[in-house]
Amino acid sequence: MIPAVRPYRREDAPAVHAVFRAAVREGAATRYDAAQRMAWAAQDEMPESWPDWLAGMDTQVAEDEAGVAGFMAATQEGYLDMAFVHPRWMGKGLAQTLYSVILANARARGVTRMTSHASHFARAFLARNGWQVDHPETVTRNGVAIERFAMSLELTA
Repeated sequence: MIPAVRPYRREDAPAVHAVFRAAVREGAATRYDAAQRMAWAAQDEMPESWPDWLAGMDTQVAEDEAGVAGFMAATQEGYLDMAFVHPRWMGKGLAQTLYSVILANARARGVTRMTSHASHFARAFLARNGWQVDHPETVTRNGVAIERFAMSLELTA
């Protein structure tokens, strides 16, 4: 059963950061090499800014019996900034559940276009949800090149 989704609370930040690390370091192993994954999720410790940074966005959290199972965060303007599920939930529909809430909230705010910089995993997921790849790009994190994709979705009424 897919966990329920609820709005983020500042005290969720350490668990959310742990999901981010696990999703990148373990879950992304089939799409990115070890150096890329470590450069992308380099910090073992949660950045001090995370609690407030996530609170400043529409951040949604899903919890299961083990704790935070996944989260997504979008800015008020419609930039999908974070979208991660714990590896134990990959491929089970949790991302779709989180995304449905994020999308409904964006529409309710009157957002007409959503954008993101998506990983290989997020690219496939977003494409299944009608997003288009605007262009591929390579970013450098901690001296390591990582491929990602600028993507967008036009929201209609």
